[in-house]
Order: sequence, then structure tokens, then C-alpha cells
Amino acid sequence: MTDRSQERALPDTAPDMADLTRVFARIGLLSFGGPAAQIALMHRELVDERPWLTEREYLNALSFCMLLPGPEAMQLATYAGWKLRGTLGGLIAGGLFVLPGALVVLLLALAYAYWGQVPLVEALFLGVKATVVVIVIQALFKLAKRALILPDHWVIAGLAFLGIFALHLPFPLIIALAAAWGAWRGAAETGEALHAPAPLQPHGETAGTVALWLALWLVPLGALWAVDATLLTEVGLFFSKLAVVTFGGAYAVLAYMTQQVVQDFGWLTTPEMMDGLGLAETTPGPLILVTEFVGFLAGFREGGVALGLAAALVTLWVTFIPCFLWIFAGAPYIEWISAQPRLRGALVAITAAVVGVILNLSLWFAAHVFFGSVGEVQAGPITLIRPDPATLDPVAVGLAALAALALLWRGWPLPRTLALAAALGLAAGLIW
Repeated sequence: MTDRSQERALPDTAPDMADLTRVFARIGLLSFGGPAAQIALMHRELVDERPWLTEREYLNALSFCMLLPGPEAMQLATYAGWKLRGTLGGLIAGGLFVLPGALVVLLLALAYAYWGQVPLVEALFLGVKATVVVIVIQALFKLAKRALILPDHWVIAGLAFLGIFALHLPFPLIIALAAAWGAWRGAAETGEALHAPAPLQPHGETAGTVALWLALWLVPLGALWAVDATLLTEVGLFFSKLAVVTFGGAYAVLAYMTQQVVQDFGWLTTPEMMDGLGLAETTPGPLILVTEFVGFLAGFREGGVALGLAAALVTLWVTFIPCFLWIFAGAPYIEWISAQPRLRGALVAITAAVVGVILNLSLWFAAHVFFGSVGEVQAGPITLIRPDPATLDPVAVGLAALAALALLWRGWPLPRTLALAAALGLAAGLIW
């Protein structure tokens, strides 16, 4: 079947497949530092240095990707590839954004499975985790500066924080409530969209695209269930659900994911989850690759390396196939969507709610890194974490302070800061 996306009038400067592959391979290998750094890198490569996308096209696509669940930077790369060279271009761009980091995370997870509990390795990871505390707080301030403009944005963020921190409301519920409020406010304040451009493809073709990618996503899960691959089916179903609710990226969903993985499934412990996030921070690609670490360890502990590799593959499949679904189905509608007040209002409210969710993550993460014992105190429907002051780890606090100085004051790049913190953590482990 002919790809109608290829029938569009492409820009005069649209690259050939070789150039597109080369540039997106470079982006995939250099995409350290989380979504903000990755989005800036793509802007430089695709808008500033090459006339492949206009500023307006890039920002409209970014706004659309932020409305979607999943890693917005990977989806933005997929859209750029689709815009430039159709579906094949989108597959190349999105795939190259993920695959280098996925390979590195798999190798690190394998090493962690064998050596993660060695005291010196734990000391090494202490420096990484202390740095991640600073990274999460830095992400919080950057997002808050951009997202909390009006008084109701602050109210949404505060309610989202209280809902997840004190009441333990489900993360998807918080996002749904924020989106509903934002959509209502957007329609009430702005009115209906005017002069919205027509979509670039018929609705019938969109339905075919959705059916194809839904089949690619769900048919393998049905096959696993049919052959009674219990763990792989559980992994596939859980991370499929996560793929639908990961608004705001891995930072926002980490507490929800940890609760499920640690308390409900028992695949990992809380310190192991934090180690996985630290490992994902050291690799290129989207931070949501931490799910691959979780899937591998879950499989490794039940059936060794073979099941670990299978679980990692299932995790990657159900995490990123939905991203291609959202983009290939929605890309032809981006210009139309960008003119809809309700959707813009939903995006603004979701982003404000994510600020509150990341504040919760910052406190939760810092408590588990800086204290050896973290309990809970409950009063009616309210449940709060309660670190034991006697278990405060001064080494972890010191490493976090040094990481903050390096990242925030000296402006060091993330890989160098992580390397320094890991080396200092290892040195501390050798001394004490």
C-alpha cells in the first residue's frame, strides 16, 4: 500500500534517507541529559543548523508531543522523521533515538544483575543516586518556571502534589482530572478554534494506521498469554498500561511505577529502582528506558539471562510501539490540533499537575537516598513518609551537594558530573 505521507509536498531542503539516518544517529548518540537537553539538541540540528523544519513546525510538533503519554523527545524525533521522509523516515528517526540507549541500559542491567549487590558497586551507585536527586530538583524548577504562569496553574500543581503525596491518589486519575479542568477552561476562555487547517489525510486512512499499530502492540501480548508465559504477560500488560499514563515523562511516573513494581509485583526493591533510574540517567535516549532495566531484572530473577532478555524485549516493545502509534496516527493532524483551545488548555493543566507530581518525586527520592530507613505515618486518609533522622547518610548528602555545585553553579555537563559523583562514592566506600 502506498504511503500517502510520501505524497505530501516535502520541503525543498528535505534530506535523502542517508542524510536523515546520519543526523538522527548523531542525535541518538548525543541525547544525554533528559528531555529538555534532547529537545534543545534536536532544535539545533533540525532548525538552526539545517533548514529541515521551520520554527513554527517544530514548536507545534513539540506542543502536540507534550499532550501525549510517553517520552516527548522520542516522539518529536519520530514526527520530524515522518515530516521529512514519511513513515520510513519516522521509523528511522524514532528507532535511532532509542536503540543506542537501550543497548547500553541492557548491558548495564546485566552487569547490575550479577554485581549490583557488591559493596563497592553499591558505593559507586550512591554517587549516581545523589546526583539524580539534584537532576530531579533541577527538572522541577525548570518545569515550574515554564508551567506555573497563572494562579490557577499553582493551584493545580498544589492539588496534584497533595493528591499523590498525602492521599496516594492514582497518577492517571490526577492527570485525567487536570486535563478535564484544562479543557473546560480552554473552551470557556478562548472559544472555538478559528481558521484551523484541514488534516493532511482522510480519517479512513488514519483508522487503518491505528488498526495496524494497535495490532503490532497487542497481538504479541495475546500470543504470550496464549502460550501461558506468565511473567512476560504480566510485564507486557503492566508496561502497556504505563505507556498510556506516562504524561510528564519518567520523572512524573516514577513513584507510581515504583509502587506497582515494588509493592504489587515484588520484582525489585525501592533502592534497586533508584539504581535503575541512575543508570538510565547515564545513557543517551529517553529516561523511560528505566523500564527496560526493570523488565530485565524481573525476568532474570525468575528465569536467568534468557528470560531477562525476553522480558527486556517485551518491555521495550510495549513501551515504544505506542509512541509510533500516537505519532503516525496524529502527525497529519498536528496543525489542526494546535488551533484547538480545549487541547491547548488540557496541555497547560497537565503540565501544571506534573509539577506537583515531580515535587512529590523529589521529596520521595531524596528521602530514600539520604536516609537508610524511611517509614510512614498515617492520620485518617493521609499517609506521609517519615525518614528516621538517626539513619541520615552524610556521604550521600555531601555527594548531592557536590553534584549541585557542579551542575547548577559550574554548569558541568551531566555525564562528567555523574562520573565524578560515582568516583567519589566509590572512594568513600573504600575509605569507610
